[in-house]
Amino acid sequence: MTILIVGASGFLGSELVRQAVLSGHTTAGTYATRPESVPEATWHALDLRDADNIEAVVAETSPRVVINASSGGARWTVTAEGPVRLAMAAANAGCRMIQVSSDAVFSGAGHVPYDESFLPDPITPYGAAKAAAETGVLLVHPDAVVARTSLIIGDGQSEHERAVHGLVAGTREGVLFTDDVRCPVHVSDLAAALLELATADTTGIHHLGGAEALSRHDLGVLIARRDGLDDSRLPAGLRADSALPGGIDIRLDSRATQSRLRCTLRGAREFLSVRGEGPKVN
Repeated sequence: MTILIVGASGFLGSELVRQAVLSGHTTAGTYATRPESVPEATWHALDLRDADNIEAVVAETSPRVVINASSGGARWTVTAEGPVRLAMAAANAGCRMIQVSSDAVFSGAGHVPYDESFLPDPITPYGAAKAAAETGVLLVHPDAVVARTSLIIGDGQSEHERAVHGLVAGTREGVLFTDDVRCPVHVSDLAAALLELATADTTGIHHLGGAEALSRHDLGVLIARRDGLDDSRLPAGLRADSALPGGIDIRLDSRATQSRLRCTLRGAREFLSVRGEGPKVN
């Protein structure tokens, strides 16, 4: 099976490429600035703002499934409109599509936990762009999959882990909120789950959060302890007392999707206990 991974040079995308290649799939990846050094995959420059570019890459790679793991932040033309252009090209080519979305589509206003039946109610520009992408993708490609996830952690490479190191070292300003609760997921678990969905006959919305809800501060403490850092140096605060926008308690209920997966979406206390462990398979 040929898999086209959009955003393949990013944190999640590069792990998807690695696992897809190891699984024996013909793998194509896209990049915005430079390709990754994975010779087993073919690499294609892609601008999600350019419909002609998208159609050309889809035609050239002839994928069975497209996984959009790109990250454009709050840029509307990339994060909201780009996935819709991609979904239109995938639908026209007769291939499946998986749109990776975020728990940021929810406000955290009294609905805990969030299962797949809850409608988005974003309160940030990024969340609004992701919610718009979900709606647009499913409108133009009704058989697509929308996979919502949470904070993505790795073995030292994620932005959240770098932030913890910077805060402990004093080279980064800010605090870790004790009231901001998410369901962190390991990048290898998430990639394995997405590839399972890519090879399964499934459609619609799926939640792929980790099995445990933690505050950002508790998550930071776990990262610091795993990496041998002094967690007492991590500054704590309340999002409710800050001027930063965003939901406070957004827990993804991933049990329905997990029940259909062979791989396990581990909780952060488990995957941060030992560095370098891969995804578990049921």
